[in-house]
Amino acid sequence: MGNSSRKGEGEEEEEGTKDGEEEEDTKKEKEVEEVEEELPLGVEELLESGDPVLDLSYRKFKRLPSRVWELTYLEKLYACGNRLRTVPDSISQLQGLRMLALDFNKLEDVPLAVCELTNLTHLYLGSNRLMILPPEFTNLKSLRCFWMESNYFQTFPRELYELPNLKSLQMGDNRLKTLPRDFCRMESLKGLWLYGNRFETFPKVLLGMESLEILDLDRNKITEFPSLKRLRPLHLFSYDHNPVKEPPKVGQEVILVGEGAAEFMEVREARKERRRKAAEEEAEELAQAEEEPVIHGILKNSNSNSKPATDEAVLDIEDSDVKDEETLDKEEEQQDGMELPGTEYDGADLDYDEEMVEYETEEIICEGEGFEYEGEGLEYENIPMDYEYEDGEELEDTGGQDEGA
Repeated sequence: MGNSSRKGEGEEEEEGTKDGEEEEDTKKEKEVEEVEEELPLGVEELLESGDPVLDLSYRKFKRLPSRVWELTYLEKLYACGNRLRTVPDSISQLQGLRMLALDFNKLEDVPLAVCELTNLTHLYLGSNRLMILPPEFTNLKSLRCFWMESNYFQTFPRELYELPNLKSLQMGDNRLKTLPRDFCRMESLKGLWLYGNRFETFPKVLLGMESLEILDLDRNKITEFPSLKRLRPLHLFSYDHNPVKEPPKVGQEVILVGEGAAEFMEVREARKERRRKAAEEEAEELAQAEEEPVIHGILKNSNSNSKPATDEAVLDIEDSDVKDEETLDKEEEQQDGMELPGTEYDGADLDYDEEMVEYETEEIICEGEGFEYEGEGLEYENIPMDYEYEDGEELEDTGGQDEGA
């Protein structure tokens, strides 16, 4: 009994010690939270500046300052590179927000309050821990640019089908193996990044993407590409680090990036240069032919013994010219409405000079080794990550630059 009593007393002491430790841990957590409430240097000034653009990136926030949700005038909020696991519902108060960057955090789910920001045009959720999109994501009808690279998506989220204005979709470094057969429903899509996934064959559904201008399939396991000539708007195709033997067939203006692409483009440029020179030579010959003098009316007598024309002769020539003009006028009146025979022009040697055509597009900027592409609306910027956010305001009519910051 004595031993039992001692044992019971020992257990009570141990439980009391545990309770004390838990209380101490709770106090420490509260202290940590209080420390986190203290704003980093310079943040106070940012919150009071009245600027519609607020950058709180790389501040080691576990949660954003509550004062942020009072800034209802905000249009752009950068909160990338922190330690955020979620975002409070209060963010839904920022209805004027057009651009939100939450990449490089620890989000496991898309905060539902973010789905209430129906004026968003640009959303960056790259480098988090996402696997799916919530059904509420379809509320973001104004979204034009969505970057969700470096997450854990194994299947394509069909919620994106319900975003009619989506033009730029970044899904690089996920775990996709295929695309759904109805992927071509995304008719507005102009830029698609699928690098670093697990494709073993080219997704044939992409051949029906009539608006696609940029396609990136780097770092997959594709061994063969079909002809991409039917993708007429395509301007950049990147297929680097795929086990292919030769570049795919593409249109004359498409920039290729990948194995053998440099040699292919050199040959193509040399061929275009030869055609350009041939066209210039042909044009010069035509110009020279047009410059040769054509004599109308009475030809001058070439006899060395002929006398200079008298005034009467000159008058006769002038009268003759007037008569000829009157005759031509009458003939033209008689032939009015009739199609005159045209000169047949053989343009076989005059190829269209495509180098002189300046490619213009809406919303796309992509930079990488070996190529540059500019257009309207795909911008992404963050100095620490060598990324550049696009200016959401310009994206309404102009472009920007990419990759999640």
